[in-house]
Amino acid sequence: MSAANSEHVIAIARSWLGTPYHDQASLRGVGCDCLGLARGVWREEVGPEPFPIPPYSRDWGETGPREVLADGARRMMTEVEPVAAGPGALVLFRMQPRAIAKHVGILTGPESFLHAYERLGVIEEPLTPSWRRRIAFAFLFPQR
Repeated sequence: MSAANSEHVIAIARSWLGTPYHDQASLRGVGCDCLGLARGVWREEVGPEPFPIPPYSRDWGETGPREVLADGARRMMTEVEPVAAGPGALVLFRMQPRAIAKHVGILTGPESFLHAYERLGVIEEPLTPSWRRRIAFAFLFPQR
């Protein structure tokens, strides 16, 4: 599976900047959560979503035997080592130790990423050491 053009992925993701936060939504300019942002980028870069997304909890401290988000991404994207992930990669963050990865962002540069954050909506911000150490998984969007 060939990877999508990273510059195009980033341009699409940046077109979502300012979209208000709305849990489990995925409509540019109207509302989305972090997964909704990734879903919207997927639709524009790759095509229709390959399967429906079941309802999910917002609990970043959720634990369990399965990395549900990572397992879903593996079904349709190429996994890369987080340290090797570059601009345009989808990254999954583990927000609390021992919790499953529940937050999603898209790298926009070596030191920046874009994500949807409650109360702030879709923003681009520095990939600080605090954010970087939370990256648990990374994936590449495939070509259409």
